[in-house]
Amino acid sequence: MGEEYGGDFISITDEDGNEFELEHLDTIEYNGQTYMAFFPAVEEEKEVEDIDLDEEYGLIILKVVEENGEEQLSTLDSEEELELVYQQFMDALFDEEEGGTE
Repeated sequence: MGEEYGGDFISITDEDGNEFELEHLDTIEYNGQTYMAFFPAVEEEKEVEDIDLDEEYGLIILKVVEENGEEQLSTLDSEEELELVYQQFMDALFDEEEGGTE
């Protein structure tokens, strides 16, 4: 996992060798696991009104796993895990918007 564009953007490669740029939004700890939320980086040339953000650029949640002594990002194991972690990110987001701190 190399951070090529500073602290807010990372470049990752999937199993098929496709490279993606992601913007890091937040990191949470949940059930002893670290999860990170990202949005795909949108190219500046694309007009915002030409992009269906819900369909093409949804929230991406990955978990941090240790493999061979290195931290790597991995997809979540199940839809249930995804839903639970997604809700944690949403709760954290709404707490921030409301000015609450825990």
